[in-house]
Amino acid sequence: MIPFSVLDLAPIVEGSNPREALARARRLATHADRLGYNRYWLAEHHNLPGIASAATAVMIAHAGQDTERIRLGAGGIMLPNHAPIMVAEQFGTLEAIYPGRIDLGLGRAPGGDQAVAHALRRTLVGGEDRFPKEVVELQAWLGDVQPGQRVQAVPGAGTNVPLWILGSSTFGAQLAAHLGLPYAFASHFAPSMLKQAISIYRQTFQPSEQLKEPYVMLGFNMIAADTDAEADRLASSLRRTFVNMRRGMPTRLAPPDPSFDAEIQPHEHAVLEQILSCSAIGSPETVKQQVQAFIDDTGADELILSSHIFDEAARDHSLEIAAEVREQLTSAKAAE
Repeated sequence: MIPFSVLDLAPIVEGSNPREALARARRLATHADRLGYNRYWLAEHHNLPGIASAATAVMIAHAGQDTERIRLGAGGIMLPNHAPIMVAEQFGTLEAIYPGRIDLGLGRAPGGDQAVAHALRRTLVGGEDRFPKEVVELQAWLGDVQPGQRVQAVPGAGTNVPLWILGSSTFGAQLAAHLGLPYAFASHFAPSMLKQAISIYRQTFQPSEQLKEPYVMLGFNMIAADTDAEADRLASSLRRTFVNMRRGMPTRLAPPDPSFDAEIQPHEHAVLEQILSCSAIGSPETVKQQVQAFIDDTGADELILSSHIFDEAARDHSLEIAAEVREQLTSAKAAE
């Protein structure tokens, strides 16, 4: 059975604050480690009142403190916001703290709107267009120091921290294939081009020193509970989050409130159905069927689960159920 991993946005829930969100993230990383998940990734977002993972490298260092074996990384760093050498230094530092356990996923969006892009002091000309060149530059900073090289990343040089390309369109798929890098697709919130992107990636992949065969990790919403009804109730928080984002009113993660569904307009229901098409929401048996169907349909090499759940205990239980489901599917496959 393929590996399962965890994607975290360090959500700030209603009635809480960033300090508690950071503490929750640290506990989540430890919980995922104990459950045997493969990776724990944090994502860079800006100017969102419900997300505390803006300083992603700092968050990774904090969240990993009580872990032992799980890989830690960014899903991802929005490279146009940063000088590549600074990213190499940050992740070289993380590699020194957690040797052999760091991943570096790279995206080309700003992680916010154009106002955020201006506030981040990104160049106004060709920021995203330079993304392929900057990925190659970053790769060089993380590689071995060359004779006569006057500037090097310290820490960073010689670490060869593994790079991933993130995407929600065919652009990232083409770049990942060209560079021979693993590809992570944001199907947990932008699934419309999923099939096309992974097909292009697999068909045009060129082997590299880092990766000999194509490798696809897909984002997948996971809200599991003891019953279908309870899982659907928990998922009302996620539905509200997406609807509020679409309305231009991002908020902190709200407690479950199924009555909010009555406020969702017909066109918003259609959008939600499309956004949440890559999800498992339900009891253990329901989740098992949905996960297996998704893997069969996509041929994913790995799933990275996003469990945007208000209550921490319910979130932890959801990941426990998902881990048990993976074990059951593994046993079933071995028995075939």
